[in-house]
Amino acid sequence: MISNRAAWPDERTVFSVDRIQLPVIGGPHPYAIAERDSIARNWQQEVAANPALFDGPMMLPRWIRIEDGVISGDMHMVPFSAFLLWRKTRPLDAALHIFALPVILSSDGAVIAIRMAAHTANPGRVYCAAGSLDPSDVEDGFCNLDSNMAREVREETGLDLADATDVAGLQAMHDNGVVTVFRVYRFSVTARDLINCIDRHLAADAQPEIDEAVAIHSPDPHLYPYSSFMPPVLAWVFQTVL
Repeated sequence: MISNRAAWPDERTVFSVDRIQLPVIGGPHPYAIAERDSIARNWQQEVAANPALFDGPMMLPRWIRIEDGVISGDMHMVPFSAFLLWRKTRPLDAALHIFALPVILSSDGAVIAIRMAAHTANPGRVYCAAGSLDPSDVEDGFCNLDSNMAREVREETGLDLADATDVAGLQAMHDNGVVTVFRVYRFSVTARDLINCIDRHLAADAQPEIDEAVAIHSPDPHLYPYSSFMPPVLAWVFQTVL
């Protein structure tokens, strides 16, 4: 099976998703094999610049298809170092990337996001709490994006997505080979209350992944140093949901 990128919706355009089907395939990713030496050299450079980086396992698709409301693809477990090289060079015929983004909304109409800490792979970037799919997100041989979203939010913010009073359907967008699948979670408390909860979580964490939580009240793409996927997601949320 190969990707059908030519048939995907336009880049940075949000579209609805009915189903996600991402089976985990045994054996190494062909990209990780072909680029083994380049991955190792790049990792040495990355760690020299940021010694706190951890080369843990994550899931990287060999291909992704988007058709008839379904996103599917074969997932392989790769070291984080392989993803970092892929992210830097973007060989889209060799691999693609997909991740889940939980968009938390407060009762007073704010999107709750986080600013990543300096020791992470995305220092200073602002986006909704999220992270790559890893082996803990695999259930019955398939990647579970909802479990991933709940885990990442809990680990980074201390919030529980089960406390949301309304959970929307899946939406997605893609940009330069990265597919962002997101879901809106509406909470019954204010942005200040949610940020206070996150602040308490950060105070109790010996090495938090984030520096702070922020409440976003505008789709202005220049408000913060956003990761590239955030502006189109925010534009859709403020136009469609808020």
